[in-house]
Amino acid sequence: MFGKKKQPPIRSLIGEGTRIEGTLAFGEGLRIDGEVVGDVVASGEGPNVLVISEKATVRGKVKAGHVIINGNVIGPVHSDELLEIQPKARIVGDVSYQALEMHQGATIQGELLPLRAEERPALTLAATKAA
Repeated sequence: MFGKKKQPPIRSLIGEGTRIEGTLAFGEGLRIDGEVVGDVVASGEGPNVLVISEKATVRGKVKAGHVIINGNVIGPVHSDELLEIQPKARIVGDVSYQALEMHQGATIQGELLPLRAEERPALTLAATKAA
């Protein structure tokens, strides 16, 4: 609606209580409710979305187009499109992004690195949005 891209479907789920070790590559959409020890990287062409829920922990690099974090990430985060950092998110590592939306309560221990440093980054404060 009004220029927003349609989100790809979430076809894969790492359930709560599940632990994965090693590199995890996915296409289209992935939701993590469990624990991943290793990198989580979107592969293939086209749009993709990664959701790290409030129950999830990722220890490794996170890289995808649209990234939504409400859990714990220990490692660098890279978003080619939109990075949404929700209230319960805890990130320890550098964060690079095209556009950033960060909610009150979220924490980042690392640098914020816009992908287009020569331009002013697209930054939206969630608290300033109309309710």
